[in-house]
Amino acid sequence: MGGVLIMAPKFHMFSSGPRPVAPFSHAVEDDGWVILTGQMPTDPEAPDAPLPEGIEAQTRRVMDNLLLILGELGLGAEHIMQCRCFLTAFERDYALFNETYKSYFPADRLPARTTVGVTALAVGALVEIDLIARRPDPET
Repeated sequence: MGGVLIMAPKFHMFSSGPRPVAPFSHAVEDDGWVILTGQMPTDPEAPDAPLPEGIEAQTRRVMDNLLLILGELGLGAEHIMQCRCFLTAFERDYALFNETYKSYFPADRLPARTTVGVTALAVGALVEIDLIARRPDPET
């Protein structure tokens, strides 16, 4: 009986990636969709080092961590479809967060996004971002 080949999802953990702060995979991939776990502003090369000071530095570290994981998958910022952003000091940090975040994307290729204020994040972070990326269709 002919049919569609169903592939199992792939669960990715990378030794170069940030040390997990909870039980999760860095990314899960299925049918060209890649879902990255929310990243913290921790340094993958010094996971016990203090977090960077301020929302700008923490946003840069989070985005760099996300791009590191995407890079391990052969992807980049241009493949990001959607981000969810979490801020612990929303009113104070929102404007500077936006300035830092948008510097990672061309102005005409901003991913869809949701940003919410939360009461706390793991490791005392000011920001966490997760995302969904899509592999390019190999036939286009």
